[in-house]
Amino acid sequence: MDHSVLDSDYRTQLPINLYSAEQTRALDHYATQALGIAGLLLMERAGLSCFKEIEANWPEAKRITIVCGHGNNGGDGYVIAALAKLAGMDVTVLQLGAIEKTRGDALLCQQRANNLGVPMHEILSAEALTSQQSRLESSDVVVDALLGTGINGAPRGLCAQVIQAINLSPAGVLAVDTPSGLCMNTGWAEGEVVNAQLTVTFIACKQGLLTGAAANHTGTLLFDDLRVPQTLYLQERPSSFRLELTNLLSRLPARLPAAHKGSCGHVLVIGGAKGMGGAAVMAAMAATRVGAGLVSIASPSETIALQALNQPELMCQKVKDQAELDVLIQRATALVIGPGLGQSEWSLLALKLALDSGKPCVVDADALNLLSETSALKVHSLCVLTPHPKEASRLVHSSTDAVQKDRFKAVKIMTKTLGATVILKGSGTLISDGENISLLSAGGPAMASGGMGDVLSGVIGGLMAQGCDTLYAAQLGASLHASAADKLAENKGVRGMLATDLIPLIRQLLQNPSAAQAPSRK
Repeated sequence: MDHSVLDSDYRTQLPINLYSAEQTRALDHYATQALGIAGLLLMERAGLSCFKEIEANWPEAKRITIVCGHGNNGGDGYVIAALAKLAGMDVTVLQLGAIEKTRGDALLCQQRANNLGVPMHEILSAEALTSQQSRLESSDVVVDALLGTGINGAPRGLCAQVIQAINLSPAGVLAVDTPSGLCMNTGWAEGEVVNAQLTVTFIACKQGLLTGAAANHTGTLLFDDLRVPQTLYLQERPSSFRLELTNLLSRLPARLPAAHKGSCGHVLVIGGAKGMGGAAVMAAMAATRVGAGLVSIASPSETIALQALNQPELMCQKVKDQAELDVLIQRATALVIGPGLGQSEWSLLALKLALDSGKPCVVDADALNLLSETSALKVHSLCVLTPHPKEASRLVHSSTDAVQKDRFKAVKIMTKTLGATVILKGSGTLISDGENISLLSAGGPAMASGGMGDVLSGVIGGLMAQGCDTLYAAQLGASLHASAADKLAENKGVRGMLATDLIPLIRQLLQNPSAAQAPSRK
């Protein structure tokens, strides 16, 4: 193995462009066939990349077990095995299936590891796997080089048992390219999936690594382009795009020196029914903190003004009839409807008036539920819908599992059938206007508390009121919201975060874009 061609200076920052598994394989094929890059060289670079991460993340590791399949993923594993042997580590390979079935470049890497004296054990039965369980459990690091991007459906039989055995080991786990069992197109975990602490993915960043269940399995996600020419990426149009807050903030126009409250937009939050006033207040508070000049709340509840006492800048009004609500809607620049709206006759009337106004409008919470139940209600191109998976399932008349099984498909269906910008919330939030899909890799488990969606709606509404176009407001608002949660979690942990805790930090990120820089993956 010629280490002189294996430059250790590789990229770890996740790229903007994301690709499907099929596109990744096409790029790999183009690199070897059209550009003439040897597949063996790419395999060696991938193995070295992973080995260096083992050294960096588990510097005291001496006992390494590498679980290999028969494909290129297994070939990467054999490269790691050879490097570990040369480094004086106690390394063993567990090969799922007969060793003699390995072919192509993977076979060359297997033979090289064998010539160096790396022990190799075939896993041909459950009994053979059981005999190696102690090896897995006594290892410092287990390398998952089992399955690549081509998995279709859940791992079955002995393969599923091997994944279970890896997950039972207390060792650190590094996944090569992808955690085995995870769908690279959707992030769906159909069955058994390796739980890695670190995943190093190559050539193209697969969209399924950043949404759905992926965060439960990838651990820290790093990217290595294996130093292929950047012209390679002209061959495939990305399937989706990863959002970065710093890039989005660079597009936000500066506020003019002569700006006044009337020139900075007026947000009307419609909601806050009895017992749910807090939702409307949180949305309104968020709208003020992203810079809306004026913010009002229209509510059927008499107590809404009392609930907003901690934010006296808000203008709160109990609305009795259509005429009163019409006046408030006409005064507003942008609308937010849904937080604490309820599903009463008043709620239905309010939603119809909001949508019929044709004004920029964030549709959230109960407004989404009403929308899914009433065919007479029609959204328009200036609307942003913010469903979580359960609300999305109602909008597409499906199940929550079906939405989560292919989040990309679900968001495409919603934008096509509804004709509006859609934010499909959840781990790896997706945003689409029907033309492109963008993915938010920020955000995490700290956001698992009530009221987060209300704050998000207010942020987006506040940005739209200031003149941000619909898609940009959705992308920037969601990015600000998630990045604020990440920053807060860095200091205070993931438990006990309140939705209102984010509001001051969202304002801070707006003023200081450099504070928005986040690690490549939590």
